[in-house]
Amino acid sequence: MALTTTPHNLHNPPKAVVLLSGGLDSTTTLAIARSEGYETYVLSFRYGQRNKVELKCAENNARLLGAKQHTIIDIDLRIFGASALTSDIDVPKDRSDKVMTAGIPITYVPARNTIFLSYALSWAEVLSSDTIFTGVNAVDYSGYPDCRPEYIEAYQKMANLATQAGVEGNTKVKICTPLIDKTKAEIIRIGTDLGVDYSHTLSCYDPDTEGRACGGCDSCQLRKRGFAEACIPDPTRYR
Repeated sequence: MALTTTPHNLHNPPKAVVLLSGGLDSTTTLAIARSEGYETYVLSFRYGQRNKVELKCAENNARLLGAKQHTIIDIDLRIFGASALTSDIDVPKDRSDKVMTAGIPITYVPARNTIFLSYALSWAEVLSSDTIFTGVNAVDYSGYPDCRPEYIEAYQKMANLATQAGVEGNTKVKICTPLIDKTKAEIIRIGTDLGVDYSHTLSCYDPDTEGRACGGCDSCQLRKRGFAEACIPDPTRYR
């Protein structure tokens, strides 16, 4: 599926901050930002997540996809816990579609996207950038409230009330969500067309110490189905 791209001056490309976890969606989003001519400033977080391997994936993809700068910020959300990703709570496995979409799962990290976007907003203002890319998705997702279009719209409105650039009218911040209405299969096809090597991504909520995916968590199930529906071989290492 083709995306509409905006041509930019290659000699003076606009800057964009891109949130990158090292997973499938955020890596595809970085590839899209690059394809649209942005000079990308990539932001990742070490927030106490049990999946440490994803940060190595993020580092590799920032390099492979030509990021101008990659910054990893330390935030310890284990202090608050309440999520299977940041505390000693079992990650749900082998859930049916009906169960996955029945409510907000225990893998939801409270206010995570709001925290991440706030850091991205701060860096964008320092860079005099009006563009932030995030790979949130409202189609193949596990019920996270901060992946919905109405959330992104509200955050963007807030961002333009909360920054010097927004108040002075110099620029208006845009939160770009190119994958928000795409299925996993569509995302994989887009990324493949843009040259993304998905063997360098990890989506699993509960990988082992060697970086092999569990195959049973919600994220693994959605990823496996996406590759199957896209008719593209799944390069993921499962344990």
